[in-house]
Amino acid sequence: MSAPAGLERDFPLARLTTVRTGGPADWFARPGTEAELLGLLAWAGGDGLALGIVGSGSNLLVADDGFRGLALKLDGDLATIERRDAGLLCGGGARLPSASAKAAGWGLAGLEFGVNIPGTAGGAVRMNANAYGGQLAEVLEWVDVASANGVERRAPAQLGFVYRGSGLGAGEVVARVAFALQPDEPEAIKTRLEEMRGKRREAQPSGIKTFGSTFKNPEDERAGGRSAGQLLEAAGCRGLKQGGARFSEKHANFVENLGEATTAEVLELMAEGRRRVHDRFGVVLEPEVQVLGEVEWPSGWHL
Repeated sequence: MSAPAGLERDFPLARLTTVRTGGPADWFARPGTEAELLGLLAWAGGDGLALGIVGSGSNLLVADDGFRGLALKLDGDLATIERRDAGLLCGGGARLPSASAKAAGWGLAGLEFGVNIPGTAGGAVRMNANAYGGQLAEVLEWVDVASANGVERRAPAQLGFVYRGSGLGAGEVVARVAFALQPDEPEAIKTRLEEMRGKRREAQPSGIKTFGSTFKNPEDERAGGRSAGQLLEAAGCRGLKQGGARFSEKHANFVENLGEATTAEVLELMAEGRRRVHDRFGVVLEPEVQVLGEVEWPSGWHL
């Protein structure tokens, strides 16, 4: 099968991530229509290429050696936000904070929590992203999932949601997301949005190169109900550095790129934080950040 139009070789992925580390993708494209997306997926499937999706790049750590496959960033029609009766229809590449803000302007409530999820609608579905009490599954109506075999519409119950994850496969891409919302006064919704933005500003660092939460909050009873950030802080990780990477002084579960950090340095820092928490509490933290490409986990990672 001949290569589809719009493909780029050796595309530098670091510029598309918020932490700004990592190497290039062998192949890269920005499909703007469902037909373009399906063509790319069929081509990649026929050539046996690994598939990577770059949403807002806010939960993504790219290997220093890059990604040996096809990386996609949804664009055009696949990144739009439209009103649909008492809900929204979003492309998988639409930014969730933008969808929350537009819903507020249209007097549609229920998606306010999305203002504090710095990712795309498709990424939020894949990662089952929830925040500040808002539950993604409660406002989802359906999702169009594209693969090399075509497009399949799935209800929330068919998505295999778990904490910070779903049953979506490696070759599947969220092309469209329909949200079912409730009418409310626009000003009341906007007030709630601003309150949520304020909580995020108080609790989390901003204006820095970071990928957001590094580790999932543990369910281990030995954590005593504490979050990953609280455990890391208690284990002395706030402000801890490895090369150009540092656990934030404001929130210990955020890794900052101080300038020229490598992905290897970020992984070393994560491994040290994980080791300290395990030594102190017996809790094994699991990464929330997604890794694209082949990385060599530090020897201290395996507890």
